Amino acid sequence: MRTQYTIKKIEINTAEYLQARQIRCAVFVEEQGVSAEEEYDAFDAIATHFLVVDALTQEACATARWRFTEKGVKLERFAVLPAHRGKGVGKYLIEGVLTDIATHPQSVGKLLYLHAQVHVIGLYEKCGFAITGEPFYEAGIKHMKMQK
Repeated sequence: MRTQYTIKKIEINTAEYLQARQIRCAVFVEEQGVSAEEEYDAFDAIATHFLVVDALTQEACATARWRFTEKGVKLERFAVLPAHRGKGVGKYLIEGVLTDIATHPQSVGKLLYLHAQVHVIGLYEKCGFAITGEPFYEAGIKHMKMQK
């Protein structure tokens, strides 16, 4: 239920950013076995970050980021804690990130793209993204390139 969740744009080097990193650690490093060195990169400093909070429990439960690249605008690091999956949080987060990107004049006319883990391709398709290439592995996990 969307009204149960709120999305916030967060700044790096804040308590909220540390919560986002903890979610990424739980999902990508602990659950999926991605190395911490691969997960935390130099792009954290230049990306725009988001945190989703469960309004009932005040628990931070999802995070994502986006950034400008030479190809356009890349959406990445979407992570939802297991207890909150299947409740619309991922779609809510994607829509919030897309809304924020649309407020930036520099994003007009730029390609929106991401690298989707294959098990969540359907979610991105529901948000208007389409597969644009062959499967590939990133951090040992099968992905597909998608764009909007």
